[in-house]
Amino acid sequence: MRRLGHHRLQHPKQGGGLKNMMGRLSIAVVVLLICTVSLLLSFSSTSTKADSRSAAYRSQINIEELWRSADFGGWRPSSAPRSDWPPPPAPSESNGYLRVRCNGGLNQQRTAICNAVLAARIMNATLVLPELDANSFWHDDSGFYGIYDVEHFISTLRFDVRIVERIPEIRKNGKTKKIKAFQIRPPRDAPISWYTTDALEKMKDHGAIYLTPFSHRLAEEIDNPEYQRLRCRVNYHALRFKPHIMKLSQSIVDKLRTQGHFMSIHLRFEMDMLAFAGCLDIFNPKEQGILKKYRKENFAPKVLNYGERRAIGKCPLTPEEVGLILHAMGFDNSTRIYLAAGELFGGDRFMKPFRTLFPHLKNHSSVEHTDELVENTSGLLGSAVDYMVCLLSDIFMPTYDGPSNFANNLLGHRLYYGFRTTIRPDRKALAPIFIDRENGRRAGFDEAVRRVMLKTNFGGPHKRVSPESFYTNSWPECFCQTSPQNPADKCPPDDVLQILSDRLKSETTDDLKPLTPLNLTVSEAER
Repeated sequence: MRRLGHHRLQHPKQGGGLKNMMGRLSIAVVVLLICTVSLLLSFSSTSTKADSRSAAYRSQINIEELWRSADFGGWRPSSAPRSDWPPPPAPSESNGYLRVRCNGGLNQQRTAICNAVLAARIMNATLVLPELDANSFWHDDSGFYGIYDVEHFISTLRFDVRIVERIPEIRKNGKTKKIKAFQIRPPRDAPISWYTTDALEKMKDHGAIYLTPFSHRLAEEIDNPEYQRLRCRVNYHALRFKPHIMKLSQSIVDKLRTQGHFMSIHLRFEMDMLAFAGCLDIFNPKEQGILKKYRKENFAPKVLNYGERRAIGKCPLTPEEVGLILHAMGFDNSTRIYLAAGELFGGDRFMKPFRTLFPHLKNHSSVEHTDELVENTSGLLGSAVDYMVCLLSDIFMPTYDGPSNFANNLLGHRLYYGFRTTIRPDRKALAPIFIDRENGRRAGFDEAVRRVMLKTNFGGPHKRVSPESFYTNSWPECFCQTSPQNPADKCPPDDVLQILSDRLKSETTDDLKPLTPLNLTVSEAER
């Protein structure tokens, strides 16, 4: 009985032990869950902090790196032909003479000259030295001879087209006769087929044609790399300013460099651009009246809403906005800036905030006091000097880069000239940030600007995507690699120029003078 009773007494004890064990196990599981959750939360917090630190790191811009050229990934500029490229036709084999009148400002004319050379090549024609329009904006009739080195231009392109200074007279039946060029207005962005049909037919009928106006009269995107490389040879090798302009520009650069690095900014806050963009509301009634009058006289009628255009980045940056961008990026008030601009519209009240942030501002007149610049500061000479100084500056920043304007061409030239750093503000992405600031929401302004700027390209090779112009980005057609993954990107042989020269010599005629070697690849010394 005792044994049974003892047995019965022991059974409850075993059940209680099991319950205790289960209780302890439950506590352990709960503790383990708590530890696991705590660990996960800790990891999540650490990860969040790490992401936060990473985001903070990504939002920083290394200013010292910007003063150097951008990463070029093994690419170098080269516009030499990479396939069979026959010499231009002898006079007796030419289809006729091509005259063009290049309208617009200096850089619009520059683009037109490149297109004229290509058009002559396409038509197997002899090019007459392009005419530069002495338009009402520039009030400058210096022409091609006044700005460019004509002998260098003709010599450099001797492998590509035959160029004469004027249409020669011909003798027929014992009489001297002038060839009258047949005038044609080319379609805008005309395809190659238009030149090989309509234009060529008129050239053969009349012996010469005169294309005017000649701005944007040849399509930019052409599925022929050799034609595109010809444009680069014209733009970056043949079109060299006259020696005194080059000397004047170099003198300004040397003076600016005496204290170290300098940045150039094309401050496009001028009457013509503001009127074109329709950005009037920030001005007083009198200034708005001036802009409206200029717009009516120079541009097609169009209803433009300032608020809408401002919100999508269609307005040129104000001087203050330019200063705020640079300040947010990390540039301090010791930064020396060269301003390439005409007369800024709206007076000093727009420049004062910029000058407060960056007091070391210069332009060509304040650096180099010459009578020639004083007399022609806003004409083609002043624009040419600004172009060269901006090309050679350590950093270049455009505030409004539209088709065929000053900044558009310079961006392409700086890319070709060794991937020099450019700062290209994304006006559309920056617009809401500036609007918020104007409405009093200034918290996080600098950080927001940096995030936008870090997404921009600082001058390295990048794919050309519409609406980016070929003249802004000629990569990859006008570049090559010494050790390429793609055979099409391989640099041409070192003796390619000798090959072309030998071909040309076999075609030499009396009207061709002895010529000096041509350099189609930018050397380290030139950079």
